[in-house]
Formats: sequence, structure tokens, C-alpha cells
Amino acid sequence: MQQRMTALVAEAGYRTDEPIVVGMQKHGSVIQLAQGLTVTTPTYVASLSKQMTAACAALLAHDGALDMQSPLSRWLPELPAWAETIRLRHLVHHTAALPADAQIDAIIGSGTDRTGAGVIEALTQFPSLDHQPGTQHVYSNAGYVCLAAVVERVADQPLPDLAQHRLFAPLAMTGTRYWRGPEPTPPGAVPLVCPHPAPLSLGDGGVWSTLGDLLRWGQALNADELGISTLMETPGRLDDGTPIDYAWGIGVRSHAGHRVFRHGGGWTGLRAQHARIPDLGLSVALITMNDHTERRVTLLNSLLDEVTKPAATNRAAGAPSR
Repeated sequence: MQQRMTALVAEAGYRTDEPIVVGMQKHGSVIQLAQGLTVTTPTYVASLSKQMTAACAALLAHDGALDMQSPLSRWLPELPAWAETIRLRHLVHHTAALPADAQIDAIIGSGTDRTGAGVIEALTQFPSLDHQPGTQHVYSNAGYVCLAAVVERVADQPLPDLAQHRLFAPLAMTGTRYWRGPEPTPPGAVPLVCPHPAPLSLGDGGVWSTLGDLLRWGQALNADELGISTLMETPGRLDDGTPIDYAWGIGVRSHAGHRVFRHGGGWTGLRAQHARIPDLGLSVALITMNDHTERRVTLLNSLLDEVTKPAATNRAAGAPSR
């Protein structure tokens, strides 16, 4: 399978001089490929952070400390009156009707100017929403910034500290952390392409991690080690009951008859992807640097194709049947 992974990386269009790490873990068996990076190199993982932010919220909900039906205004009273119409579950499933990134960034800028506090301050300048919360599924980074702020206020603890205590330390994810600066890059991590440092907002992004830790994260959720996997894997619904294919910080898809939970992350010069198939005990992750393409999606799909092939097909291709 190691040779097959190398071939699939090349078939997706990655040259041998391009920095990329790819890994698959199926139960206890791990296959990894690294070129130009190592499996222990911390990198920005952009929107893969959302499932970790959602996990913190899920833990607080599981503890009984956070009611996901409560209005956003209860926790962020500085927002305009429209916050009363947004429920916390709307934030989780991207149905909160918050302004788009372009509208917010027009106020605060981007990159290191884009902090959580800056995003929330920008939201206070919008007198109304474009549509009623709960009526449309529209991907929203601002929603997860708000969710992170709510989590901090409920826990009375900074999100990086809460995540370290409740997620990263228990799961032995030693190379993973939320980073809110002031420097654009945490110590030992790979900086992003200048002049586009990672934004310092938390919730929508903010996590720096390693390939090994991302594989570990997937397996922990597959095995429900945190006790919240069922909740996190529950897809959202619009207020009229219409189902959507987004759960708690993760997309819900199917592949070769298997239920797949997957999400991507991207920033200028950075592409990341993570997927897991609980019924196969599978966790897959990849990170590429200096990449401005969507080849990662092709590569991930090819890896999932490979691992979900029927046993007879694998034997015909020369793979072990056991």
C-alpha cells in the first residue's frame, strides 16, 4: 500500500519536490508518505479547526453547561438585536445567516488583522442579517468565531487552554495547539507563504497540528474516546426540518456505501484535508504547503477509493487479502 500511496500522490499531480504529507490509519495500521515535511511538523490546518471547536462545544453541552438552543445574544450581548434570533445550533451547522467573509474583511482586513475580537467587533456594525437564521445552509467562518467566543465565556477559560485540557492532552496530540499570536506562527511550526500569514481568529481556524495528530484525532472520534462522537456526527437541519449534510464541524458524505465524515482546510499556500470512516476504523489526512490548487480533493477521493475496494479487487491488484 505504501507504493500505491506514492503512485496516487503522483497521479493527483504532486511532484516529488512539492512539500506534502499524507497518511492513513486503519485501526492500528499506519501508512504515511512525507516529502519536504515530516509527520511531526506543525502546520496551520485552517478550517479543520472547526471540528475541534465544535468538540469543545459538544463537551460543554454533554456536561450540561451549554444549551445549544439558547440564543447567541445570551452569550454575546454586545451584538445587535438580530443575535436574539440565532441559536447556538445555527452556528454549529452554518445556518446562522451571518455576514460573509468578504463583508467582514472589508471592515477589519485579513491575515494577522483578523482576530476573534476583530470579527465580533465587525459584526456589531451590521444592523441586520440578509435572511432569517435557520432557513439556509451557508458556510460561515464568522459563525465559528462566535461559537469559540461562547465556549470561552461558558467555560470561563481561554479556548486554547480548554482544548489542551479536554482534547489535546487526553488524546496525546502533543503537536497540536490553538494559536492566537501575537506572532503569526507558533514556535517550531512551518510559516505560511509571505505575505499571507495565517489569521489569528480562533474557532473558524487557529489550530496548528501535525499529520500524526490528525490521524490520531480521527481514530479518537471513530472510537468515541471523548464520549461525544454520536452528537458530533449528527447532521443538522434547517428550522423547517430539512436535513443538511453538515454535522458538528464536519461534512457528512458517503463513499462506496460507507458513511464518511470529512472536511478541508485552506489558506494561501496551504491545503489540508481530513476524513474518517468509522465503520472501517479509518482515518485519513493530508497537508500540502505552497499549494494553491484543489488536487487534495482528487487525492483524498483516490485514497478512499483504494481503501474501500472490494477484497477481490484488491487481490487482483496484488494487495494482500487479509
